[in-house]
Amino acid sequence: MALAAATFASPLLAQDDPARTLFTNVHVFDGTNKELIENANVLVEGKLIKTVSTDAIPAEGATVIDGGGRVMTPGFIYAHEHIMTQASAPELLIQDDRYLAILSSTIARKYLERGITTIRDAAGNSYGLKAAIDSGLVPGPRIYPSGPMISQTSGHADHRFPTTPTTFAGGSLDVMVTRRGDFVVVDGVSEVLKATRENLRRGSSQIKIAVGGGTGSISDPLEVTEFLPEEISAIVRAAGDFGTYVMAHVYNSNGIRRAVDAGVKSIEHANLIDEDTLQYMMDNDVWLSPQVSVYTFIPPGYTKGQAAKHRQAFAGLDALFTSAKKIGFENIAFGSDIISSPDQIETMLGEFEKRAEWFTPVEIMRQATSKGGELMALSNVMNPYPGKLGVIEEGAYADLLLIDGNPLEDVAVILDFEANIDLIMKDGAIYRTR
Repeated sequence: MALAAATFASPLLAQDDPARTLFTNVHVFDGTNKELIENANVLVEGKLIKTVSTDAIPAEGATVIDGGGRVMTPGFIYAHEHIMTQASAPELLIQDDRYLAILSSTIARKYLERGITTIRDAAGNSYGLKAAIDSGLVPGPRIYPSGPMISQTSGHADHRFPTTPTTFAGGSLDVMVTRRGDFVVVDGVSEVLKATRENLRRGSSQIKIAVGGGTGSISDPLEVTEFLPEEISAIVRAAGDFGTYVMAHVYNSNGIRRAVDAGVKSIEHANLIDEDTLQYMMDNDVWLSPQVSVYTFIPPGYTKGQAAKHRQAFAGLDALFTSAKKIGFENIAFGSDIISSPDQIETMLGEFEKRAEWFTPVEIMRQATSKGGELMALSNVMNPYPGKLGVIEEGAYADLLLIDGNPLEDVAVILDFEANIDLIMKDGAIYRTR
């Protein structure tokens, strides 16, 4: 059958579709190779890819979709997102929790309708949304939840102003810590262990910590290092006991080295890293999870000091990516890190175009597909979706896009998703066709 008029189905409706779908006449980017597999056919059975071949595939009873020479790619994987915190800064502090839950479901739909079929949530109480998506209540991407980001007092998740009384004098942490569970603030080995194990109990696929300052927090410059080595090591060991890994928010080289020495496997941001430390990461098989989009605007509600840190982080990107290219750093993930910016979340696909200043289209597409799949697989025992992601090959999850245009030549074709992403399939179910 030819591609139909544009639709966007819920997962419940999608489950009524035939169990087998045969795509014919597609040019396949398999997630890794720089050359398209031309004039290919792809058979999907259930949630998985059954066959990829340039020969005809017998598939009696299957729904047949003529790709019309379009490019087929894996669904995109965004490795650093904040799906639960997309309200404005004031709303996050004063809005009703049920309002924010409904808002998060609309954000989930925005991800999926842009071809983003998997996200790693980098901080937030996204367990319930993940369950709603997995059960078919709402459409959205797969979620690898970190749960609340673990931070020290005066660290990246401590959003109190300097004038707020200390907890020793009757002061309290903000509602995103005390009630919503998007962040947790702890100190000492015993507290970080408990926080880690609580996250694992809730179903975190990996653990997110902050080991350096951030632009969104008030009290910690980007140059500071957070958590003592023994605290980070305890978190890594507790996560390792559950078969998974730790990802760490950090910009500066000192914090990155401390995290790597403790066994952290994914460094988030790293904008202020020096080349020797980047080489140290590569030598220790540590992933780099950088973002560009979030630094191209000042989030609403930022103070003058926060805005200055944001500009500082943006200024470091060129040196980071130039060094990565120079030393051949390949384990680079993809994501936006857009947070607390309702207007900007609509531009999440802009990350593709923004990386083109440093990377080729093929490199960018690998980062957004197969590299993301490799990173998600590090969750091992805690992987909520065991199986291959981000590739088009036999046995991989059938997360597929049909694109009118060739992103291996020009990634900008992806930006106009409504015009150019003609089909979105997740888990073998078609969510949108044109």
